[in-house]
Amino acid sequence: MAFIAPFRALRPIPESAAPVAAVPYDVVSTEEAQALTLGNPLSFLHVSRAEIDLPANTNPYSDAVYARAVESFGALRERAPLVIEETPSLYVYRLRMGGHEQTGVAGVFSVDEYERDVIKKHERTRRDKEDDRTRHIIELRAQTGPVFLTYLASNAVDGAVRRTVAGSPLFDFTAVDGVRHTIWRVDSREEHDLVAGFGAIPALYIADGHHRAASAARARQQLRGESRAAGEWDTFLAVAFPDNQMQVLPYNRVVKDLGAHTAQALLARIRERFPVKEGPATPSKKGDVAMFLEDRWYTIDLGDAPSGLGPADRLDVSRLQDTVLTPLLGIGDVRSDKRIDFVGGARGTRALEQHVASGRHAVAFSLYPVSVEDLMQISDAGGIMPPKSTWFEPKLRDGLLSHTI
Repeated sequence: MAFIAPFRALRPIPESAAPVAAVPYDVVSTEEAQALTLGNPLSFLHVSRAEIDLPANTNPYSDAVYARAVESFGALRERAPLVIEETPSLYVYRLRMGGHEQTGVAGVFSVDEYERDVIKKHERTRRDKEDDRTRHIIELRAQTGPVFLTYLASNAVDGAVRRTVAGSPLFDFTAVDGVRHTIWRVDSREEHDLVAGFGAIPALYIADGHHRAASAARARQQLRGESRAAGEWDTFLAVAFPDNQMQVLPYNRVVKDLGAHTAQALLARIRERFPVKEGPATPSKKGDVAMFLEDRWYTIDLGDAPSGLGPADRLDVSRLQDTVLTPLLGIGDVRSDKRIDFVGGARGTRALEQHVASGRHAVAFSLYPVSVEDLMQISDAGGIMPPKSTWFEPKLRDGLLSHTI
């Protein structure tokens, strides 16, 4: 059953919550992080992306970057200031973006359950990214960015969450991107009910943050050493949301060139395989893929997935890869192929058009989003989803709740 526990959060005082809160470290480039921190010395990006405060072209994995992260973390604890709660607590964290709202529970979760697949994965991790966040955790002795979990909705958890949000929040602000972040500290009665409610949930699923979770497990191995003694490193920071509140956006594709094809030749080759017609920029149903080529949007109708395919192979993103990107455009391993890039669904289809219009890319593909049900089914089967399959939005903010270890 799923374990959740309260923890002594390191957090900003309420007046500093908005300037401290920062987007996750891995959704922005160094240049974007620099732009977001202009005029804001309290932004947590000074800690999570410390290379922004070092000379241009500094290797983000150099010793100097981790040393600067430690320095910036210490300075932020003084300036914000960041305070440590006197007693361990759980928190309720609500995200509101436009008409969408989702409310989760923040606490610490079990590394043992992560390693035993009670907390299930759907994505492979890269060793270099694990190395980076593992060292970040060890140098700071803190987990500063929460993992994003989901679970099958529970009436017991929902009830305790509703009672908590009836009270006054600890933080309540709207970020520059328009997402409203509201956090409540859970009282002892609701805490008991939340722990019991999660105890009846059979499994948790990583929605976003596979590298953070893997890095927490690796940091645990290093920090506990030979003694195998228990400690705060046996848990990792996360926020868990019920599946029926999650919002998944597509993770779209842009390709730098058409290989040996002209635009018309590529269109003809695709038409040999699937019905193609001019259509909207956003697919209206599963099985449709929108393609932007020579200033026009086309709809590629992939049809129903062939019988016999596994759940991951039935995804539109897999079928696009197997029938168009690999055989026609020569895109192999999308983790390493430099000819393909990925654009999160939150950036909209206009961003895809701009990629092509600028000449940086030759063709763009807009996908229908993967469902949470698909994610859970693949995770339950022990499967792996294709890279860059899901874009969860809205996203949590770093720096609001940190877990010192």
